[in-house]
Amino acid sequence: MTSWMTRASCAAVISLIGFGAGSAAFAQESTNRVATMTDWSVFAEKNPKECWGVSSPKESVNSKDGQPVSVRRGDILLFVTFRPGAKGEVSFSGGYPFAGGSTVKMNVDGTSFDLFTDGEWAWSGGAEDDSAILTALKKGTTAVLTARSGKGTQTQDTFSLRGFTAAMDEAAKQCN
Repeated sequence: MTSWMTRASCAAVISLIGFGAGSAAFAQESTNRVATMTDWSVFAEKNPKECWGVSSPKESVNSKDGQPVSVRRGDILLFVTFRPGAKGEVSFSGGYPFAGGSTVKMNVDGTSFDLFTDGEWAWSGGAEDDSAILTALKKGTTAVLTARSGKGTQTQDTFSLRGFTAAMDEAAKQCN
């Protein structure tokens, strides 16, 4: 199974049971969850060796033409993925196809970053950007990701960073 398929499978289970109260149920459905640090969970795969920290938003706001709207979205998740010998890679799944050529704006306590979109996923511009984002996330308290869907819906997802540093340390350790 490819790494994105593994993460997508985990995302489906995470969205069904949540992070905190569903720990026992999740453990029965997946054997690759290795830790939970407050609002972040850590997963590890052996083949290929890959580890990641992931969280779902504490709040999601959807609007169109400046007005709140109700929309159906898939899994909304912020990831940091580690591989042996590599630093963390930041990615975001917005739960819908992003508008073509658009970017996702990530704001971490006043520091902004752009993530580049492809379908339902967004990534940083490269290793240097990942490093800067990870530094901000480790120092921050919240990350707000603002994006636009292919249908023109504006979304704003707020992620807690409680437990982020501990989760990233564990994910990196799992992939050494």
